[in-house]
Amino acid sequence: MKSSFITAKGFQKLQDELNFLWKTHRPEITKKVAWAASLGDRSENADYQYNKKLLREIDRRIRYLQKRLPDLKVVKYSEEQEGRVFFGATVEIENDNGESKSFKIVGYDEIFDQKNVISLDSPMARALLGREVDDEINVQTPTGKMSWYIVDISY
Repeated sequence: MKSSFITAKGFQKLQDELNFLWKTHRPEITKKVAWAASLGDRSENADYQYNKKLLREIDRRIRYLQKRLPDLKVVKYSEEQEGRVFFGATVEIENDNGESKSFKIVGYDEIFDQKNVISLDSPMARALLGREVDDEINVQTPTGKMSWYIVDISY
């Protein structure tokens, strides 16, 4: 089950997407569909078929966002989080091989089309929560158990 937590920035991005789809993109595509339909035979009209498919995809995304946004809980930064890994933290980790990674722990709805983020629901994020700099964490991966050390935490 995916969590319903989201950062304020992530929530605003989804809200902006919904507004764009509903107020700008959908009306443009609707006009194109109406124009293409006016040309006659719809069965062989590529403009009509493509834009009708696009309109269905837009409507599906609008329905999802309208249903999902009210369920999301915006998590704001608190000074009490300092020094420990919690939701919204950017964490830098390193293993014994000298390999290092840096990522931000965000909600499920924020992981798409972004780099250096992981979902709160991921095994790595679950292992990191509540930990401090220099703590060792063990994460089960498809290739076996991996040990990592927390190098830095920032918000």
